[in-house]
Amino acid sequence: MIGNSVPPHRHAIRHAELDWRVDDGDVEAPFSTAYDDVYFSRQDGREETRFVFIDNNDLPRRLAAWRARRPFTIGETGFGTGLNMLCAWACFDEHAQAEARLHLVSTEKHPLTREALERAWRSWPQLASRAASLIDQWPPAVAGIHRLQLDARVTLDLHFGDAADCLSRLDGQVDAWFLDGFAPSKNPDMWRPELFEAMAAASRPEATFATFTCAGFVRRGLAAAGFRWRKVPGFGRKREMLRGERDESARPASEAISARAATPWFQPPPARPAAHVAVIGAGIAGTSVAAALARRGSRVTLVDRTGIAAGASGNPQAALYVKLAIEPNLQSRFYLAALLYTQRWLARLDPQRRWWSDCGLLQLTGDARGIERQRRFLNLYDLPSTVVSASEAADATSLAGIDLDQAALYYPQAGWVDPVALCHHLAATPGVETHQAELRSLRETESGWQLQLGQSPLRVDQVVFATGHASRDWLDGLPLQSVRGQVSTLALPQQTESGNGPTLERVLCAEGYVMPARDGMLTFGATFSPNDADTTLRESDHRRNLDELARTAPALARQFAGINPASCGGRASVRAASPDKTPYAGPLPDVARWRSNYAALGKDAKRRFDCPGSHYPGLWITTAHGSRGMVSAPLCAELIASRLYDEPMPLERELVDHLHPGRRLIADLIRGR
Repeated sequence: MIGNSVPPHRHAIRHAELDWRVDDGDVEAPFSTAYDDVYFSRQDGREETRFVFIDNNDLPRRLAAWRARRPFTIGETGFGTGLNMLCAWACFDEHAQAEARLHLVSTEKHPLTREALERAWRSWPQLASRAASLIDQWPPAVAGIHRLQLDARVTLDLHFGDAADCLSRLDGQVDAWFLDGFAPSKNPDMWRPELFEAMAAASRPEATFATFTCAGFVRRGLAAAGFRWRKVPGFGRKREMLRGERDESARPASEAISARAATPWFQPPPARPAAHVAVIGAGIAGTSVAAALARRGSRVTLVDRTGIAAGASGNPQAALYVKLAIEPNLQSRFYLAALLYTQRWLARLDPQRRWWSDCGLLQLTGDARGIERQRRFLNLYDLPSTVVSASEAADATSLAGIDLDQAALYYPQAGWVDPVALCHHLAATPGVETHQAELRSLRETESGWQLQLGQSPLRVDQVVFATGHASRDWLDGLPLQSVRGQVSTLALPQQTESGNGPTLERVLCAEGYVMPARDGMLTFGATFSPNDADTTLRESDHRRNLDELARTAPALARQFAGINPASCGGRASVRAASPDKTPYAGPLPDVARWRSNYAALGKDAKRRFDCPGSHYPGLWITTAHGSRGMVSAPLCAELIASRLYDEPMPLERELVDHLHPGRRLIADLIRGR
């Protein structure tokens, strides 16, 4: 997938339409009015799940025997209330070894609201603590993948959308399938050949499946996709059900063409050991990778020449902010997913909000043209108001706490973070050891890489570069641009601190930004100076920031009328940006071999190749996060850690490819550069 092309329009996600019914035992259960079907057996839904999905996938035995470093992965069609997934989690806790991990992947076309989910789980006190973890992180109804960390060993990827469509975009493989959902007679659109083919393509060789139905077209569809099936006794009043496994001798014809046949350069490199990983760079990109790897069991050596958060991640406050394109494209889909992920991630890391705030953010629209762009944006994205909504000037004033003369887009769960505190918190993750040292050389060995840190050598299995604009010193051939930015700070006048002046309650963004005051200090900015790597504070940049503050928040700026720019505090740092303003996150391509192997793209952009992309074994990169790294870096870290541990990816395949560090090489070859 090159550039910002996007797949056909993906319909907005609509919540489930529910009725609530009570059985003879006063157990209340949700009922789908759209599909005229129950979500689970009201007699004993948990026992049905155990019988149909847990036991018929032989999970107690398989989980007890699991010793792989990657997680055991369960895939499901139809999340519903989450009963199947939480029962699988309970089975895992009961049978798996302490070092094992579980990865759950589930699709849902019509998710419940958070309120409906809470109501559904009132009847299941046995699973209350697990349900609470799910409910606390429950995402808004936005198409795509939502990664939830249910506990230290269990991850859930919720794919909101049509099951077949979601699984066809899944970048990962499954060990056991829960083929669930409303009955085929009630929901035939789900139980179609494309679903079974997508399941087959995402199955490991030994993958199993189980389903409550025995419908003939389901049996035929599974067989055609390459599954062996057999009838076994069903649960309760159901006489029969199906169970089976992947038939490696009968791969379907559609699978002969790989999911990346048109883009073989994005084929991920083979898995390698990751017992000891060096992460170079201790800003938000590096510390988030270090924490993600350590949580999975890696020993991580975090290396930075100047220390933790000493570079572009060292500002006193950073906005949790994205500026999405008017029309959805790959870049905007990534940044929206990253914003939603980072909000959940921060809430889990710091539930007390000691060093971050989801106070909300107002993106000012400006003139009449800006209002029209806002209207078009909201119509095209069709997002829940819990994610973003329109706010007239009067409403924006009420939300901001200061007078505003512009309408705005309101992101209620966005806000700001103290990046220094965050980076130190991540660097303190058990398993991470920090070294303030300069990387002088890097040499491949038979078992990994040897790094020269000052006078000391370090041997590791793999290396992740998270060195911002300095990455160009080590990563030949990837275009990076240095962008200088200077923020300004001012102490609020005393009357504002005592409550007699206007107090900003939300982050404001326009051409610049201004944060709610913290510890009596107002942070605002920032300048944008491409191809400038000087970090000396400039009075002229303070003046520019003050001028932008006057345009963005005149009610605040009036408190500083006539102030000398030289009296501002602040900080200048250098960020890295890619030409297309999307981060690089993934394996490091061997530039010379890519240019040689795929040179024919310059004459025929549709040319097919047999050779997968050549990458430096065990070298990875996360960089070019620009001014939005506080949002993009955590999800990119999860992407890299997932790849190192052979897990399902936290983004759809086309978005993983869109972040690949080699994408610009291919684009340049196609354009004849």
